[in-house]
Amino acid sequence: MKTASSYKTAIVTGASGNLGQAVIQKFINEGYFVVGTIVPNDSVTLNFPVDKFEKAVVDLMNEETSQQFIESIIGKHKNIDAAVLTVGGFAMGKVSDTKTSDILKQYKLNFETAYNVARPIFAHMLSRNFGRIFIIGSKPGLDARNGKGMVAYSLAKSLIFRLAELMNDEAKGKNVVTSVVAPSTIDTPQNRKAMPDANFDNWVKPEAIADVIYWHCTDEALIVREPVIKVYNNA
Repeated sequence: MKTASSYKTAIVTGASGNLGQAVIQKFINEGYFVVGTIVPNDSVTLNFPVDKFEKAVVDLMNEETSQQFIESIIGKHKNIDAAVLTVGGFAMGKVSDTKTSDILKQYKLNFETAYNVARPIFAHMLSRNFGRIFIIGSKPGLDARNGKGMVAYSLAKSLIFRLAELMNDEAKGKNVVTSVVAPSTIDTPQNRKAMPDANFDNWVKPEAIADVIYWHCTDEALIVREPVIKVYNNA
């Protein structure tokens, strides 16, 4: 059995998604032990080595459950070195079509699921003066001009960027960085099916995003304090 100091630990939420799986594989390849979260009743099979990966069923919309999950990981592995929060949801809708209930649903899917995990992880990382948190944002969340026709989604995602700013301000002087990863269209089977006439070469592959995220966890990136990481490729 490895001791707590002999390996690094990463948490990846949304482990069954295309991006989540790519990030998990990258961090495992680089020697991390990865804990990946899935929602209850998730039917996706995750084929990662059992000695390098642990699956956890967590309702990230529940603040208390999320807190207990993070505390259990800290108790078991002692340290959380990196966290990649990929959970989210998407919805179309112009202002005239969008009710506050629609906004609330997107807020819960995209912001609460991130905040409920990021907050206890952030506190832990501050206490040990080390850690990297990555939250998946979006182009519509970064710039309202890209959010036309997806009002609830873009409003919810915009909060992710403000959250990172606040966290980085609190972490000034410490080796703890929160970054928002803003991808263009991700090259997934689902997106290819939905947009069969698009130029897939212009999209960004999940594996490429995983590579960029991991680099920001390396010793070479220790001096980097990048709050927004744009991974657009040619889109």
